[in-house]
Amino acid sequence: MATTGARPLATGQAAPGAMAAAASPSVFLLAVNGQIESGQFPGFDDLYCKFCFVYGQDWVPTAGLEEGISQITSKSDVAPTTLVWNFPIDITFKSTNPSGWPQIVVSVYGPDFFGNDVVRGYGAVHVPFTPGRHTRTIAMFVPESTSRLQKFTSWFTGRRPEFTDPRVVAQGEGREVTRVRSQGFVTISFNVVTKDMKKLGYDVSPSDMQNPSLVPVTEGIHKY
Repeated sequence: MATTGARPLATGQAAPGAMAAAASPSVFLLAVNGQIESGQFPGFDDLYCKFCFVYGQDWVPTAGLEEGISQITSKSDVAPTTLVWNFPIDITFKSTNPSGWPQIVVSVYGPDFFGNDVVRGYGAVHVPFTPGRHTRTIAMFVPESTSRLQKFTSWFTGRRPEFTDPRVVAQGEGREVTRVRSQGFVTISFNVVTKDMKKLGYDVSPSDMQNPSLVPVTEGIHKY
């Protein structure tokens, strides 16, 4: 009695399991572009900024720049309280899970009374989770000396307290023993695009976009 075997696949035809594996992605993508628009630092002028991205161990940059330094900008008669950089940022990441979602760290520098470059502010913010255009304003801060003598010495020598690695701004470890003072604001605009997050089980769309019928039309217009 002859037995019927499995029908062989035609040449070039992929097995169903292989097709399913190819259809389900193993990573998702996060593309971010935008610009460091401006800063407000009362009493200071001729400032420039640096930026870098801090992210978890499962994240890998695939395109763009992880860090950069802007031009020096000055206040104008049109905007006497605002320093405008409009410095572009553009980077793409891939990852397998959202843990360690990227943050951007911004450091602002400028000359002191003696012409030395000193830090005028540190700040960090997470890249927005939802796709679309976003604007964030970061409250900046600077480290402070622990005593009046150290404060006078650092002012006289032009060596103000600063972090050896600005990336610590995005981390919580050791921050509780650091004395800081608020100083200035920086505004950043983001354009965020994600790919394959839903296929991996992560839904980052806004809740009101999931149920658009529950949101009044006028509210949606004002918000977006």
